[in-house]
Amino acid sequence: MIVALSLCCACDDADDRRGDVALAAAVPGENDACVDDDDPACAGREMLGAVGVARRCGTHPSPAEVEAMELDFAGRRARAEQISFAPRVIPTYVHVITDSAGNGGTAVDRIDAQIDVLNAAYVKAGITFALAGVDVTVNEAWYGMGYLSDAESEAKAALRIGGPGDLNLYVASLGDGLLGWATFPSSYSKRPQADGVVILNESMPGGSAAPYDLGDTAIHEVGHWVGLFHTFEGGCGGDFDDGGDRVADTPCEAGPAFGCPVGRDSCPELPGEDPIFNYMDYTTDACIDSFTHGQVTRMAYQLAVYRGVS
Repeated sequence: MIVALSLCCACDDADDRRGDVALAAAVPGENDACVDDDDPACAGREMLGAVGVARRCGTHPSPAEVEAMELDFAGRRARAEQISFAPRVIPTYVHVITDSAGNGGTAVDRIDAQIDVLNAAYVKAGITFALAGVDVTVNEAWYGMGYLSDAESEAKAALRIGGPGDLNLYVASLGDGLLGWATFPSSYSKRPQADGVVILNESMPGGSAAPYDLGDTAIHEVGHWVGLFHTFEGGCGGDFDDGGDRVADTPCEAGPAFGCPVGRDSCPELPGEDPIFNYMDYTTDACIDSFTHGQVTRMAYQLAVYRGVS
């Protein structure tokens, strides 16, 4: 029997890092569209522009891609043996990329702090990330890599270490106006060398990308790496049983939330207010602080059937 109920990721004792999150006006961004101009969550989107980015995350599969992934996952899950929720340790390799002037260099204590933030978020899901190695590469093109760019492919081909169960975290300045992006577990078999998570260097703890400087960009992108979709995947049109994100206990959400719009309910005809405190939404680092039981269960199965981590 799967005992997900014993692994509460949204418990009352979660660290309270929300504070008072100020709201501002909107900046256009592809895939980050607000529900409408009157949506209170839109008021927080200017925060992205304030740190020089236009979009929080580049990981946006199309509806057809989501359906294909889910069909494959359903088949694999049905054939899988019973899995446990025993603690899992994931070796983590951090690849720091700088320009020729040394910009982008990251102190060891900031890397350690990022690993600590990841572990604080995932430990209640039975997942620990163990720092297995750090390397620093000077490369002008890779330093400003964009999503699905030649620079990204070249950097990963040269730097990636390990197999499907090893997390490779690439830290750079990034192009395309993004805080980060990631690959899904189901992508590994077809494109193993592309596997991993890419984050903006200044989004790490102690960085300059406030209010996205507490390390939660890595938590969000690693969420994709372990098999989670955005909470607003599918909008209000998701099935009642699993929502657009294929997790039953995350309420449906019409579109991403920005800032920290407490009480937002973008799908009023469906149960529950928007999951703005969930790591897989787009709210600020001080706002997001939890995963749900359903997300924990999905992580466990995705890691087991695609990454061999169980």
